[in-house]
Amino acid sequence: MTRTRAFVIAFTTGLAAAPALWAAGAADHIQTTDPSVRVVPTGQDQTAAYLTLRNNDKQDHSVVKAASPAARVTELHTVVDEGGMKKMRPVPKMDIKAGSETKLQPGGLHIMLIGLKQPLREGTHVTITLTFEDGSSRNISAPVRAITAPSAMKPGH
Repeated sequence: MTRTRAFVIAFTTGLAAAPALWAAGAADHIQTTDPSVRVVPTGQDQTAAYLTLRNNDKQDHSVVKAASPAARVTELHTVVDEGGMKKMRPVPKMDIKAGSETKLQPGGLHIMLIGLKQPLREGTHVTITLTFEDGSSRNISAPVRAITAPSAMKPGH
């Protein structure tokens, strides 16, 4: 085989594979807004992170994993009502429908940071990596701030 022919074969094979390399991953279509991590009292070793996920794609996507260097364990969670009691439970994924938003907020979906490696101070930032169903990921920087759960703001609760 001549060098020219080998180059042409290698070049055209590379062009055939190029569209797969140019295809955008889920992370490229998900916009994150208003991230925050709840400040907790000294000595408490877990907290929650919240944000809004906006899917600007024409297909549904899901967050399947979260990770943070601030905690030993990072989990996707929701709050469920079991016999009149609100309880947090891990979830395998958080769906974001095409063209819509999924809000992570107190009393609903959230990201748990368990086993904090150091106390979190209000005004500092926590890095969280979100991994999507296709393996793509996105890092977010969430400020630590005081967050009040909606039910705690109602008189008499």
